[in-house]
Amino acid sequence: MQLSIPPNQCQPLKIIALGDSLVYGFGDPERGGWVEQLRRWWMLPDSAGHVLYNLGVRGDRTQQVAQRLEVEFRHRGELRNRVPDLIILSVGVNDSARLARPDGRNYTDFAVFESEIASLLDLAQQLCPVLFVGMVPVNEAKMPFLDCFYYNHAEQYRYKTATQIACSKRQIPYLDIFQQWMERGEAWRLKRLSEDGLHPNTLGYQALLEDVLNWKPLAAYHSKYDSCLRSP
Repeated sequence: MQLSIPPNQCQPLKIIALGDSLVYGFGDPERGGWVEQLRRWWMLPDSAGHVLYNLGVRGDRTQQVAQRLEVEFRHRGELRNRVPDLIILSVGVNDSARLARPDGRNYTDFAVFESEIASLLDLAQQLCPVLFVGMVPVNEAKMPFLDCFYYNHAEQYRYKTATQIACSKRQIPYLDIFQQWMERGEAWRLKRLSEDGLHPNTLGYQALLEDVLNWKPLAAYHSKYDSCLRSP
């Protein structure tokens, strides 16, 4: 498989967003979630023109994302027989859920998760640069989800921190959405979560898109391309 063109080249990039329902955009019937909005934003006139594939699957855990990482992109259009120029990952919230009751076992054992997130990051980083977008805090009062999955802030914090540490060790930029949203207050968050208490609604995905667009590691890809456009 050929390596992609380095991102400092003056041409649009081939990018994949890989993860769970937060990548898929579930809960936003109007705009399709933050990845879909970013894809459309990059297609506007005078935009960077990057090609973005949404490879989110509802319910996926870290192990499942790792299993389908390469298979998902290697036969898709512009990515055929090439690796991407950038991978955006977002996964982990489903691993953190407790099963059947509030004090039940985690869907993915924490020690197992630490190993699996490390493997996923190593696998992705062998292909190309990687960015990681963290999880959104849930509405604990709406649990359980589907009468089975008990998500809570304490477990989310534990799993997101493990992910953040693993990213830091590999110098992978991590966008701490959980912390940012918690700091904005409960009233702000509840307005941006769906009735199920787990997924963002249209307003929530709009906020998430703005957080991503204002994130320096991703903005760097815009500035590189913009500087190319301004070059003689």
